[in-house]
Amino acid sequence: MRKLKTIAITFALILCALALYFFWPGRPVKVTIPEGAGAGKVAAALKAQDVILSSSWFRVLVKLTGTGKKLMPGEYALRERMSAEEALWKMTHSTYVSSIRIVLPEGWRMEQVAERLEANGVTPAEKFLALAREQKLEGYLFPSTYNLKKNMPPQEVINLLKLEFDRQMLPLFSKGFPEKLDARKAVIIASIVEREAMDDSERPLIAAVYINRYRRGMPLEADPTTQYALGYNQSYGWWKKALTYKDLKFKSPYNTYVVGGLPPGPICNPGYNSIAAALAPANLDALYFVADRKGKHIFNANFEEHKKAKRRVEALAKQNSQPR
Repeated sequence: MRKLKTIAITFALILCALALYFFWPGRPVKVTIPEGAGAGKVAAALKAQDVILSSSWFRVLVKLTGTGKKLMPGEYALRERMSAEEALWKMTHSTYVSSIRIVLPEGWRMEQVAERLEANGVTPAEKFLALAREQKLEGYLFPSTYNLKKNMPPQEVINLLKLEFDRQMLPLFSKGFPEKLDARKAVIIASIVEREAMDDSERPLIAAVYINRYRRGMPLEADPTTQYALGYNQSYGWWKKALTYKDLKFKSPYNTYVVGGLPPGPICNPGYNSIAAALAPANLDALYFVADRKGKHIFNANFEEHKKAKRRVEALAKQNSQPR
């Protein structure tokens, strides 16, 4: 009889312990989700801080609910021992702490910036865009990491981004500009360089090519300007990768295949390195370049040599694509 009583007490204590674990509110936890983290990394971060019990079930929930794109980088106010369902709901409904860490990458156009700000609960995209367009701020919404607040007035956000641009760029502008350039023209060229460059070391080289063409009155013929002119499409988003000859003939003041000189404004928001390259281009007489399909470019001053380089790249690509 005494043994049964001991077993009953032990069983009751176990039930109490389990109830306390699962139903007693856990302590508050701040979870930081880094830029580019997918559902797997988010689940691992939540599990590591004891927010959820099963990272596998969290990933399954994300897949079932189709909420992967709603898991944005930032710092979230959660608590220990939450259900995966509750954690996911809170994270996809902008339950942030007072400071929201927002990463705005180099080379984004203002629409992409607006989308990220709204997705993180910072400010409405439509109102932000209306003000940015009115103030002609494409190119001046400086790419960086910002600590912002939820539900900020759009003009306040714009002021912070433009202030960061001024803080970083005005010291460079104070040193002067290359021949035939000024601050705005330098930012326009930098925005094209930002979308073209695949290797940091080539930014001054690419800037030199476009500046050389501009000074000679040659069309820039820059693919990123055509991509910008084409705008958004559901199949490829904001930047179409494989341009066709029809695309290159698209009529727009931004398409430098159909208009001469510089486009009327920047085509994206360039980072520090691209603007620095436009202000201090390489000492290079090249007028042409072609991607070598290895992450860099081949530069030439002579058009015939440029055509030979293109043929070599295409032949090598065709050779590598053949089955062995």
